[in-house]
Amino acid sequence: MAPAKTQPARGMRDFLPADVRRREYVIRFIKEVYERYGFAPLETPAVENIETLMGKYGEEGNQLIFKILKRGVHEGTGEADLALRYDLTVPLARVVAEYRDQLPKFFKRYQIQPVWRADRPARGRFREFYQCDVDVLGSQSMVVEAELIAAASEVLARLGFSDFVIRLNDRRVLSGLLQAAGIPLAQHDPTIVALDKLDKIGVAGVAEELRAKEIGPAVADEVLGRFSRLKEANDNRRILEQLQGFVATAEAQQAIGDLQRIVSYSGTRAERIRIEPSLARGLSYYTGAIFEIAVPDLTGSLGGGGRYDNLVGMFLGQPVPACGFSLGLERIIVVMTEREMFPPDFVSSPAQVMVTIWNEDSIGDSIALAQELRGSGLRVDLYPDADKLGKQFKYAAALGVPLVAVVGDDERARGEVALKDMRSGEQRSVRRESAPEAIRSALKD
Repeated sequence: MAPAKTQPARGMRDFLPADVRRREYVIRFIKEVYERYGFAPLETPAVENIETLMGKYGEEGNQLIFKILKRGVHEGTGEADLALRYDLTVPLARVVAEYRDQLPKFFKRYQIQPVWRADRPARGRFREFYQCDVDVLGSQSMVVEAELIAAASEVLARLGFSDFVIRLNDRRVLSGLLQAAGIPLAQHDPTIVALDKLDKIGVAGVAEELRAKEIGPAVADEVLGRFSRLKEANDNRRILEQLQGFVATAEAQQAIGDLQRIVSYSGTRAERIRIEPSLARGLSYYTGAIFEIAVPDLTGSLGGGGRYDNLVGMFLGQPVPACGFSLGLERIIVVMTEREMFPPDFVSSPAQVMVTIWNEDSIGDSIALAQELRGSGLRVDLYPDADKLGKQFKYAAALGVPLVAVVGDDERARGEVALKDMRSGEQRSVRRESAPEAIRSALKD
């Protein structure tokens, strides 16, 4: 009988202890920053009614929703009535519509939970992954965009990123550029989807996609030519000046003013903002400013978001201004791991000290010592067997535990604990009551 396959489903992953610790490390910084900015936590179910999700993400997004077939007597129909959540934004809109009377005028929430997409797996791209969303609902002020950019920037800076750029645009500017180039309104969405890939597939690739969408070569060349000239400007002020000359609609001109305000309100963080007129972000629910965080040598982004003033209205029946930002937790972890940005002792070691067992008669005393050290706030592992001491040291070294505590017959008689530093090989004895302080001191070395 052939052994059963043990690999997880394609695009899914098992998370071993070191993986979980990396995730928890990043999440701890995210939560600390978001709560300092006044955001409150929210959680929603993994499963939503399928009508809640369908039609909210555009044609491409609809195809990536994991559908759940009807069950029981309805199983044979092959129809779906539920789906795994695709993102955290649409569930947020549903929650606001459901609990509107219980929420404050300006609802500021963060949410860190997994989402699922029936996508093609690639480097840093999975079918199940965590999102870290932060959103503000109830205000049309560009202060909201500036605050979201500030919070996301602070998270990355505290994690150790120094080379990230915040790409900023506005969907109304995009529409204005397309309209000025002669692209009919009915073709704006497919054109935006193609333009969103400009950095990934280049001008030639986008031109080919536009032709496939039956956009004439002259119109496509006009659109791409304008974007190329804007990219060459390479300065926010000059880009905004050129945009004012390229677009004619009042809505697009207002959007340019909003971009100026976002940059102005961002203060010193404006140095990291780069206005990118080709930035589209494929989701169809965006109505205003959109942004992404990019780092060198990474296909895709570390996060993104934008303003979506009409989405909540789909559920509530009245407009509710909203803007949000989503950090890509999985991609952040991939980049931090490749760049060795995690503190090695935090990621590799499950405990700060391991207590050995000298012999069968000393098991109770070893348990008591482990509890004493844990009571002082230390992370403590207890070796479960009365093995040879060499085997216990070898086990601690394999786990990456930096210190090992030994209480042999002699140490017990003197009221001492022997501490072996697995990093240097040095060993010394300390008074048992002083062991917690001595361990903390050794961990600082």
